[in-house]
Amino acid sequence: MALTGRQRTPSEHAFSPHDAVLRTAAPHLARRRFLTVTAAAALLAFSTNRPARGATAAPERDAARITDDPFTLGVASGDPLPDSVLLWTRLAPEPFAEDGGLGQERVVVYWEVAIDEWFALVEQQGAATAHPEYAHSVHVDVKGLTPDSTYYYRFRVGAWISPVGRTRTAPAPGGDADGLRLAAVACQAYQDGYYTAHRHLAQEDVDVVFHLGDYLYEYGVNSAGGARRYTDRKLPDVFNHEATTLADYRLRYALYKNDPDLQAAHAQHPFVVTWDDHETENNYAGPYDEKGSPQDQFLVRRAAAYRAYWENQPLRADQLPQGPDARLYRRLTWGSLAQFDILDTRQYRSDQAYEDRPHPPGPESDDPARTLTGDAQERWLLDGWRTSDALWNVMPQQVCFSQRKFDLTAPARVSMDAWDGYRASRDRVMAGAKAAGVENWMVLTGDVHVGYAFDIKEDFDDPASKAVGTEFTCTSIASGGDGTEKPADWDTYMTANPHMKYYDGRRGYVRVELGRDEAQVDFRIVPAITTPGASISTTASFVTEVGSPGLKSA
Repeated sequence: MALTGRQRTPSEHAFSPHDAVLRTAAPHLARRRFLTVTAAAALLAFSTNRPARGATAAPERDAARITDDPFTLGVASGDPLPDSVLLWTRLAPEPFAEDGGLGQERVVVYWEVAIDEWFALVEQQGAATAHPEYAHSVHVDVKGLTPDSTYYYRFRVGAWISPVGRTRTAPAPGGDADGLRLAAVACQAYQDGYYTAHRHLAQEDVDVVFHLGDYLYEYGVNSAGGARRYTDRKLPDVFNHEATTLADYRLRYALYKNDPDLQAAHAQHPFVVTWDDHETENNYAGPYDEKGSPQDQFLVRRAAAYRAYWENQPLRADQLPQGPDARLYRRLTWGSLAQFDILDTRQYRSDQAYEDRPHPPGPESDDPARTLTGDAQERWLLDGWRTSDALWNVMPQQVCFSQRKFDLTAPARVSMDAWDGYRASRDRVMAGAKAAGVENWMVLTGDVHVGYAFDIKEDFDDPASKAVGTEFTCTSIASGGDGTEKPADWDTYMTANPHMKYYDGRRGYVRVELGRDEAQVDFRIVPAITTPGASISTTASFVTEVGSPGLKSA
C-alpha cells in the first residue's frame, strides 16, 4: 500500500496479458511502452521450466544423506474441497541457502493422511517427488476424502518426520452446513514486527483461513530483522536488498516461512491464499511496475515472483504459472451455506489513474473502459453469482471495495489504487450482484493495514440509500508496526464516510462466523508486535442478518 505518486514512462498503448487484447488508450492515460507477446515469451522462457524426464532427469538424492532437518519451513494445507485438500511442504535443510541445501537432486517424500493426530488410523498415504526446478516444494492433491471431515497429515524424508498438520474438507455440494468459522488475514511485513497474531490464530477454532495478500514484501530485511531487533542472532546479508529475481523471491519466502508463529497457523488450519502487490512489487498494475520500467523487464520479474509464490503456497496445479501469467482467481463452496469467489485484483487491472496519487474521481479514473479485474474475471464473477444457490456470497479480495473519502472538503480525494480509482469497474460488479439477486453479500479485504467495517451502499454519497452488502478489512498481521487504536485521520474518515462503522489502526485479523440466520464478525487485535508475546482481544463485533444487509453492533 502506498499513497505517494510515481513517475511513469510514456506509452501509446496499454496491454492486458490475460486476454492478449490490445486497447488503444488516450494519450493522458498511456504511460508505458508496449511489449509484444512474442518478445515477452522469449524473455520468460526460464520461468516455464518443468522437471526433466528420462535420461536428462535430475539425480535422486539418497534420503539417508540428508543429515539436517529438511522441514524447516513447516507444512501447510489449502483450498479444501468436499473430497480433497492440497498438502504442501518445501524441503530446505539449509533454508537460507539458495538451493535450500539440496542442490539439484530430486528427493522422494512420503506423506500420510490420518483421521487421528497419532496416525493410528491412516486414511491415505503415498509418495511425491520434490524437484529442484520447483525449489524442492511438494504439492499433494489428496483425493477421495470424506466431506466435512477433519484430517491430520505429515511428511517423511528418510528418518526425518515433519510437524503434524491439521486440515479439513468442505461439506458436500449443496449440503446443509449449519455454520462456518473463518478468519481473514493479510499484510505480514517481516521487518515490521513479530507474527504474534498468527500465534493466536493458530489457537482459534476456525475451519479455514483466507490470506488476502502481501504474504511477503519485496523490501530488504536487515541483519537485525528490522523492528524485531534480533540480539541473539543475525540474518544473512542475502535478505538486505529488494527481491527481483527467482532466487531472491525463493529466499524471501524461506525467511518468512521460517517464522514459528506463521508455521503454527499453517499447521493448524487450511489456508485459501491470493496475492496483492508486494508478493511482486509495490502497487504494480498488470504489466506496469511502480518505477515505470520497460514491460519486458518487469514481466520477467513478475514471472519470477509468481513462480516463487506457487512454490511456497498450498495451491493446486491449476494455479501453476505459465511465464508471467497465473490463474489465481477461483471459486470454492461450503455446502449450500457459502460460495467464495476469490479474486485477483492485480494481474489484470488497468494502470492506476492520476499517477497513483490520492485524487478526486475524474475523467481519467472514471473512464468506463478501465478495469480492476479484467474482462474475463469480471464475467466469471458475475456468471458465478447468477448460478449460485449459496446463502452467503463471500468475495475475498485485496483492496478497499467501498468508497473511502480522505477529506471532509468536496471534491474529496480517494485512493487510485483501490476500487475508488476504478468506479466504473465497481459499478459493473454492483450491478451484477443486483441482477443476480445476491442478498447476503460479504466482501473480505486486506491491503490497508487497518481494520474497517463498511456498509456497502447502493449510493455511497447518500447515507440513506440501501445497504446491499458488507465489507470488512482485516488490518495487518505486522505491516505498519504496532499501530494505534485511533490513527490521526480517524475523525476525518469516520465523518467523511458515514457507511464506515469501524476503524482501528492496530494489528490482528478478522474472525467471521457464518450461520443460517446471521453472520457475526469479530475484530481480533493485539496491542503490540514490536515485542513478542502480546495478548489478543476482541475490540468490536458486528452482525449482519440474512436477508437484511447492513451492520449492527453485536
